[in-house]
Amino acid sequence: MNILIASSISQHAIDELSNKHDVVCAFGAPEEKLIQLIKDRELIIFRSGVQISAAVMGAAPNLKFLVRAGSGLDNLDVDYANKRGLKLIRIPEPGAKAVAELTFAFMLALSRNLIKADREWKKGHWIKGELKGYLLRGKVLGVIGAGNIGSLVGQMGSLWGMTVLGCVAKEDYTPEVEANLVSKGIRLTTFEEVVTNADYLTIHVPLMDSTRNLVDKEVLQMMKPGSYLMSLARGGVVDEQALYEELSNGGRLRGAALDVHLNEGEGKISPLAELPNVILTPHIGAQTYDSQKEIGDRVLESVDKFEAELITAEETSTINK
Repeated sequence: MNILIASSISQHAIDELSNKHDVVCAFGAPEEKLIQLIKDRELIIFRSGVQISAAVMGAAPNLKFLVRAGSGLDNLDVDYANKRGLKLIRIPEPGAKAVAELTFAFMLALSRNLIKADREWKKGHWIKGELKGYLLRGKVLGVIGAGNIGSLVGQMGSLWGMTVLGCVAKEDYTPEVEANLVSKGIRLTTFEEVVTNADYLTIHVPLMDSTRNLVDKEVLQMMKPGSYLMSLARGGVVDEQALYEELSNGGRLRGAALDVHLNEGEGKISPLAELPNVILTPHIGAQTYDSQKEIGDRVLESVDKFEAELITAEETSTINK
């Protein structure tokens, strides 16, 4: 098969694909470059950080398959892909485990002031008496978007001894979804109840028109005094300017941690960077060795399946002739 890998994936997967197929790598390339490289490709593999637009897909008449080596589809023109009849495979589960664990790391780091403690002690400042910490046990964890990732976070919180509230989009609700969340120790309720009761509010929703700036000034002012906000969703779901104003003006929030940002990439600096009670990481939620290896293995399985489908289709076409 002719394959375009538009995002960095596990090297073992790239090596194996290159041994068996015609592979072109163009990690994070701009649209113009992708349009040049995709012309004779049948399959494109991608993650976040690259835009798979209608123009890109439209430049490849032989394109049949798409592999999203992760979860979100905000960087794919889904309407065009569906209209074209392109087969799409998503691989959300391995990254979900890593993102859930990073969420918990954020909660612990914020609660125990670990960033400040580390920074000051490295300078020789013994500020033990100045650092106030808080337990997670007994607190309320609010999960906005209790799907693949959010439900894992909620389950971890429940096992840690937290009261867990979660919400999902109306169109995603079913009695089966609610029963599954209850089995993980998560009580399904309204967005408003989650926001107003959470000591720790964590965001795990896709970026869509309905979720852009979902957490805005109004929502931030609904939050519980002394609470923390974590976002591991997509940049644009949290209104960063509103969050900056809330945190810098001594508002209700005690701190925040964000792994996703409105502007991402080398040389970009978040407006939140100057605030001492904020943790910022460069979209590393799914970036563990274990998760990426598992994703790579799943990519290889998907490509083998696609190749088998192509062979079957060609044989059927020959027979019909």
